[in-house]
Amino acid sequence: MSVTYRDILSAAERIASGVHRTPVLTSNLLNEIAGCELYFKSEHLQKAGAFKARGAVNAVFALSEEELDRGVATHSSGNHGAALARAASLKGASAYIVVPSNARKVKQEAIAGYGGEVILCEPTLSAREARLQQVIEGTGATFIHPYDSPWIIAGQGTAALELVEQVPGLETLVAPVGGGGMLAGSALVCEQTGVTIFGAEPRGADDTYRSFITGERVTSHVPDTICDGLLTTVGEQNFAIIQRLVSDVLLASDTETVEAMRLVWTRIKQLIEPSSAVALAVILANPEVFAGQKVGVMVTGGNVDLEDLPF
Repeated sequence: MSVTYRDILSAAERIASGVHRTPVLTSNLLNEIAGCELYFKSEHLQKAGAFKARGAVNAVFALSEEELDRGVATHSSGNHGAALARAASLKGASAYIVVPSNARKVKQEAIAGYGGEVILCEPTLSAREARLQQVIEGTGATFIHPYDSPWIIAGQGTAALELVEQVPGLETLVAPVGGGGMLAGSALVCEQTGVTIFGAEPRGADDTYRSFITGERVTSHVPDTICDGLLTTVGEQNFAIIQRLVSDVLLASDTETVEAMRLVWTRIKQLIEPSSAVALAVILANPEVFAGQKVGVMVTGGNVDLEDLPF
């Protein structure tokens, strides 16, 4: 099943009752620092604290009653798991979330808080997938992929759909990329609306950048970054869209990302996580790319563990 702009329009209708239409925030001071007009699409204020609510609700609300009775399952480092647990609860369904043992405590607590069953595993992709398979075989639950799914891609794209409506004349959009659901969904919206789109990625987890440059999708790597929501490799369906529609994937160091996060915290007074701040970080690191433009910044999540701050 391929994903189209029409699927995103349908997703927007499907999820309307289950997600927020998040605000767009601005800062004159940050505009001066960046040399462009910045429009922060505030998905950190979304249900469950991240954009993942959109794709999860879209996927769960599309299930049949029979499928809902068996529940849903996934593997997640946190935000997708919490979003899926919440979406399942809206339909009275069970949610089984396989979580790596090194996932941040705040994200594990969020999953449990929404009624999901947290199932810990070793912090490797192979361990996550193996444990998830055991869960599915034992429960009959439907697997909702964290990012490599048409339902997820279409749901995540609704954030960009809102943004282009909220900011007339938007010229450019920057979105973080981990698995690629947000970037791929946003790219489909940008294609239809004439907006240029860039991906933002940590230097310590640059698989999408390397995939984009070589044309060959990186399927395995060992990430090393503070951006814990961007550790996974880019999905197959996601990369096909990204490769076709995204202008470039830009990189930022963890130091640059932490500084960008600090700027948002202190100038806009918004609590965002490193995986969100990387979008602003690449804008500040590449002023010549964005100079004078109206730039959308996809702020993807705000689930920060205050017991483990980076500064």
